[in-house]
Amino acid sequence: MIERALISVFDKTGLEDFARGLDDLGVELVASGGTAGYIAGLGLPVTRVEDLTEVPEMLGGRVKTLHPRIHAGILARRDVPDDVAALSEHDIEPFDLVCVNLYPFRQITARKDVREEEAVEMIDIGGPTMLRAAAKNFVHVAPVCSPGQYAPLLGELDRDGDLSRETRRRLAAEAFSHTAAYEASIAGWFADRETFPPQLIVSLEKIADLMYGENPHQRAAYYAEAGVRRHLLSRAEQLGGRELSFNNLNDLDAARAVLREFELPCAVIVKHANPCGCALASTIDEAYQKALAADPVSAYGGVVALNRRIDGGLGERLASQFIEVLIAPEYTDDALEALRTKPATRILADRERRGATPGERDFRRVLGGLLVQDADTDVDDREGMTIVAGSTPDEAAWGDLLFAWRVVKHVGSNAIVIAKDLQTIGIGAGQMSRVDAVRLAVEKARELGHDLAGATLASDAFFPFADGPQLALDAGVTAIVQPGGSKRDDEVIAAVEAAAALMVFTSRRHFRH
Repeated sequence: MIERALISVFDKTGLEDFARGLDDLGVELVASGGTAGYIAGLGLPVTRVEDLTEVPEMLGGRVKTLHPRIHAGILARRDVPDDVAALSEHDIEPFDLVCVNLYPFRQITARKDVREEEAVEMIDIGGPTMLRAAAKNFVHVAPVCSPGQYAPLLGELDRDGDLSRETRRRLAAEAFSHTAAYEASIAGWFADRETFPPQLIVSLEKIADLMYGENPHQRAAYYAEAGVRRHLLSRAEQLGGRELSFNNLNDLDAARAVLREFELPCAVIVKHANPCGCALASTIDEAYQKALAADPVSAYGGVVALNRRIDGGLGERLASQFIEVLIAPEYTDDALEALRTKPATRILADRERRGATPGERDFRRVLGGLLVQDADTDVDDREGMTIVAGSTPDEAAWGDLLFAWRVVKHVGSNAIVIAKDLQTIGIGAGQMSRVDAVRLAVEKARELGHDLAGATLASDAFFPFADGPQLALDAGVTAIVQPGGSKRDDEVIAAVEAAAALMVFTSRRHFRH
């Protein structure tokens, strides 16, 4: 039975209804500090913690619930005679429910330029201690740590007169997860000055259940790192279409990563986590038409990402295509009207235009652990690049070189991107041999009717031999951008010079396995 509740919450959301509901059920309310004042202000009877402990709050509120009369009342096992006798000997009444939410450490430390002293004051000591104690003794004490739990618990108590063991066990699991995530965020903040600390504690919060994983027989959900300033869907609003799937989110992440490379109007179409069409233009309408024309066959059923507003005309053209997910900063009303005629298309408004957050890390699951690395988020420019063959490029040539180089970074390795006039015209992705990646990109361009004469080729890593570049040069490519660094760089340079072509070394590779 729930006869006595201890409440100590920072966030008062939903507390009025919860406190009134418990009072209506005849539950005695005990509360600390500001929580007691809040409940008393509702006109409800409440016993203050300091009246039980006979010790006033001290150290600016740091010590108020850390007392045997509190923790004995939480930890006492009602089916252990010695525990019951100890309570009786010291005139301590047990608690049946402990409702605690913690100081907002993550919210405070997520702010820019937060002072260390301010962050430290948001490290809750008493709250996690009470929650853990209640969760350990869940058979007798219900731990409550979230306003979302209030209404279901009141409903069960009103219906059944008590909480089932299953409910209590679930509450314990949620309480321990809650305190573990809280401690992880604190540990992460302290370890933030060390990129790869000896122990890496990652805390994740579930954002959404997904219909299934990559395949229908796999269960799936989307989690975000606790405390991050933004995540994949944090600033994305769904305006129409079906529920997002595992594969949708994976492709959406890839598409948004490409968009972050460019300021000009950009359209990118992603299929199976690889861009199959990308283009820049003076208008977003033209950029989309070029991106679609890059590989219209592969674009079928892809994710389309645009970095400018979609108006009615473009909305109608997009609605005529089979698109799994469409994301753009905003839509005109007539664009939305046209797009919503395709109920299968997930329509997202991207309210976030910022670039990547410095210090982001990538995680790759392997057997029994994680591979952790810095995220490859830098936007490369011509600074630091070296012309190793041919004459200095003009601005148009530099535009294609940088465009192809920024796109190839997001293509699965071994990766080749052929571009012309700020449009991809041939992409070779995920090949075990780099020469095969070149061959695939050339063949795709020819198959789709693109003119390779004067095109630019980007390779995500160096060419180990001259055979790959030679294939491209023979097909009409006149500019190549690649990291360099092969033992046979001289042979590759010689092949490019013999073709009177241009080649730039970036001295940086972009593998994406």
